[in-house]
Amino acid sequence: MPDSPTQTAPRAAAPVPRLEIRNLRRQFDGVAVVDDVSLRVMPGQVTCLLGPSGCGKSTTLRMIAGVEMQDTGEIWVDGSLICDTVFRVPPERRAIGLMFQDFALFPHLSVAENVAFGLSGPREARRARVEELLGRVGLRRFIDAYPHSLSGGEQQRVALARALAPRPRIMLMDEPFSGLDNRLRDDIRDQTLEILKQEDAAVLLVTHEPDEAMRMADEIALMRAGRIVQQGAPYNIYNAPKDRDAVAFFSDINVIRGTVRGALTNTPFGQFLAPGVPDGAAVEIVIRPQHIKIDLDRGGRGPNPTVQDGVAARGEVMRARFMGSESLVEIRMDHDGSILKATVPNVFLPQPGKPLWLMIRRDRCFVFPVR
Repeated sequence: MPDSPTQTAPRAAAPVPRLEIRNLRRQFDGVAVVDDVSLRVMPGQVTCLLGPSGCGKSTTLRMIAGVEMQDTGEIWVDGSLICDTVFRVPPERRAIGLMFQDFALFPHLSVAENVAFGLSGPREARRARVEELLGRVGLRRFIDAYPHSLSGGEQQRVALARALAPRPRIMLMDEPFSGLDNRLRDDIRDQTLEILKQEDAAVLLVTHEPDEAMRMADEIALMRAGRIVQQGAPYNIYNAPKDRDAVAFFSDINVIRGTVRGALTNTPFGQFLAPGVPDGAAVEIVIRPQHIKIDLDRGGRGPNPTVQDGVAARGEVMRARFMGSESLVEIRMDHDGSILKATVPNVFLPQPGKPLWLMIRRDRCFVFPVR
């Protein structure tokens, strides 16, 4: 009897992104403001477009919303094309919610009327949806109030309820928390994130604040000069940055310069590996202030070298400041007069001129060729 043919289980279909943009480009006066941007956002996922002002974040959002037309590229929602350079679904039919920095509430409408603005259907069903959302954001008691009587945080929550009322598949948020008081911002962000997750919307958040991106995003797309230069989970973006600018965007940095010889760079702090960098090339060794180790001077001697921390180099304190949960110490190095910054938990305020020895964690350094 012949062998039966081998059967294999059908391969599961890849999940379809709720939002996908492909090779978006937009230019003004011949200058590309958004240059070949592509990304995917799944249902229930929060993706953050993070970058400095003017890098193209908000223009990308406006193209997705349909209020700005791309020069090239495509926008897809749930596997269906909604916009290219020929075909275009109008903004009001894209099932996309919008939240902006200024909240944009209608001052002549009550809270209930603001939230119900984008709803259709029977009056009772609209009222029920308004009451449900205001209850979820803790503002049901303000249902008949007007925006001018609310605080900034309360207005932000009304704007969130209004954006969610039509049950959008996608939520676009452009710096929505930047107008809030620092004391309220974290609580409002956390509450907003919880509600968005419950709605299972795909969220694309624009911000220039790394802390906000790290706090809210499942994935960060780091933008610079109109392009996405790195994309990934917050942990990976922070701990495996692509270049010096990516490190610097998330925190203060120290830079030590050197020249490669035999895949090694010699510095006053010992040798650093520079694999793949040709001999004679200049490199920058980048380290964050919290990863510099401080030790006391012992009659002109410092600590012994270690595999993890390398060789100690001496400097003198320029200034020290207490920052609340940590102290920032600035040290002028003996070998070249450069200034390095180190942060220390709690209170550490050495006097100016005090000698200290610094060591650098090898596993926390980034070595980049000089561009």
